[in-house]
Amino acid sequence: MTMLAISDLRDRPDFADTVADRVWRAFWKKDGHPLELLSGLVQGSFAPGPIPTALVAHEDGRFLGTVSIIAWDEETRPQYTPWVAALWVEPEQRRKGIGAALVEKAASYGFSTGAERVYLLSRAHRRAFYEGLGWSVLEADAPEDGMFILTMSADGAALG
Repeated sequence: MTMLAISDLRDRPDFADTVADRVWRAFWKKDGHPLELLSGLVQGSFAPGPIPTALVAHEDGRFLGTVSIIAWDEETRPQYTPWVAALWVEPEQRRKGIGAALVEKAASYGFSTGAERVYLLSRAHRRAFYEGLGWSVLEADAPEDGMFILTMSADGAALG
């Protein structure tokens, strides 16, 4: 049995279709966006340069989850970059630390690009999860009610 691995999608292109499918179903399908749109965005993770990047959690060749690092997740806040976005863990793999590992790896990746802060957008029911990982609320009810923009500093300093 192998251990959980988290890889850059560039190193595991065999997971690209699965990443697109899961992120589309979780975040885009309900708004009527076609899967092809998401597939194109995932393909952007193969472009040269550090951002965008998709990370995949896998074990024994089995897809467990994904997260992305993107330039902007909230177009009305261009001053905030980069963003940790599109966290997905397969339902049967939840509550095993995979989501936390993906978020931590994505934040570290964002810092490795030279960013002093990384950001994410979350609904209220996920806020405690991110705060438990060291994220701080930057804006509440932004860009809409029930949404939070959270941030983490490369040096671990709290907001204030």
